[in-house]
Formats: sequence, C-alpha cells, structure tokens
Amino acid sequence: MMRISETVKHLIIINVLMFVGTLAIGQGVLFYEWFALYFPKNDAFKPWQIITHMFMHGGMMHIFFNMFALWMFGTPVERVLGAKRFLFLYISAGLGAVLLQLGFYYFEYIPNYNALLESGLSSESIKQMLTNNEVIAGTSQSQFAMLQSIFPAYNASMVGASGCIMGVMAAFGMMNPNAELMLIFLPIPIKAKYFIPGIIILDLISGLTGQSFFSPSNTAYMAHVGGALAGFFIMWYWKKNQFNKHRWY
Repeated sequence: MMRISETVKHLIIINVLMFVGTLAIGQGVLFYEWFALYFPKNDAFKPWQIITHMFMHGGMMHIFFNMFALWMFGTPVERVLGAKRFLFLYISAGLGAVLLQLGFYYFEYIPNYNALLESGLSSESIKQMLTNNEVIAGTSQSQFAMLQSIFPAYNASMVGASGCIMGVMAAFGMMNPNAELMLIFLPIPIKAKYFIPGIIILDLISGLTGQSFFSPSNTAYMAHVGGALAGFFIMWYWKKNQFNKHRWY
C-alpha cells in the first residue's frame, strides 16, 4: 500500500475533523451556515467561505470518495512537487473551482435579475421572494419564470474538496500520462492521459446540460472543471518554467 505523504495526511485530517464537527455541532446545520459557500448575493455569504467550503462535505460517501482520491492522486503528486508547491496547487485548484462555478451562476443570474428590475420589481421584493421562496401578489407570469430561473443560483451552497482534487488529478495526469486507472464500477484500465480528460469532459457536459453521469444531480460540475483547469495551467507553467526535464521522471 502506498504510504501517505505528510501534507495529504494533514488535509485528510482537517476534512475529517470538519465533517465530524458538522455532525456533532448544531445538529448538522450550524457548520453549513458558517462554512459552506453561498452565492455572494445571498445574505448567508461570508468571505471566509471561499476557503472553508473546501473542507466541508455533504455526507459519508462524499467525504470517503474525495479523501480516497486525495490519498491516491495527492500522495504521488506531493512527492514530486514537495509540500509547499502541492499545497499551493491544491488551494489554487479550489479557488479555480469557485471562480468557474460562481461565474456560471452569475451568467444565469445577472441577465434575469436585470430583466426583473426593468419589469418593475424592486431589488427588495426580488430578494424577499428569492429568500423566502414565495411570490408577492401582482407578480406576472413572466416575472415568475425569471424568478424561477435565478432561484437555484441565489440559494445554491457549495461544499467539498472535489475542485481541489480535480486539480490534483490534472497534475497527476501530466506527470504520469501512461499510468493506468480504473473506475470502481468499470474495471477496465485506461491510461491517465485519456481517463482524466474524459472525466473533465463529462463534468463539463453535465454542467452545461444538467445530465448527470456518475455524480448526484446537485453536484457543482463547473467547480470540477474549474479545479481541473487551474491544476492543468499551474502544472503547465511550472513544467515550462521551473522544472528541468529530469524533474518529471
């Protein structure tokens, strides 16, 4: 069995402690209110959530598979990069996940919100309806449709290390393109240079269409894509500018 690296070990410990805290304190609600990432237009949003949500998880299977992937891919990547660069990659991938997922939400939210304002609704009434999930008397059918379209983004919350781990997986694939990987339910070996881009493409399709392939339907697919892209570009830059060719073998 591959021995776990130090930074990966400490990241897993932090994630597990946060998960235990979620279960043990505040009846599973308090930690979400504090540490999950909410849409910035929502009053529940706090700046620290941009980081803390990376250490939160929505259930036992969620944290198990994420931590398993962190151990499996993170350990060999950390051994090549070292602790400091690995941690930079990990957090940067998480931030890349936030940037793309929130950007995707804003792309849906801003045009419809502006149209609601132009239709005669005030910002206060829009906020009230989105927050309380209720419709004020006199709201037209077209206004109701626009409210429905931005309700999911406004009330979205994001938790999990998946964006970080997708960045780590992208780094692993660049370092070990011919390593053979398998899905648990499809035990066919596939080289990393095909397997990892394939997962990213499926996440992109899921994010754009709402069609889920492997993950639950409430998965923040664009966060996966954002994390993978951040990991890829960081590794591309380092490979081009900082590592000599022998550092990769």
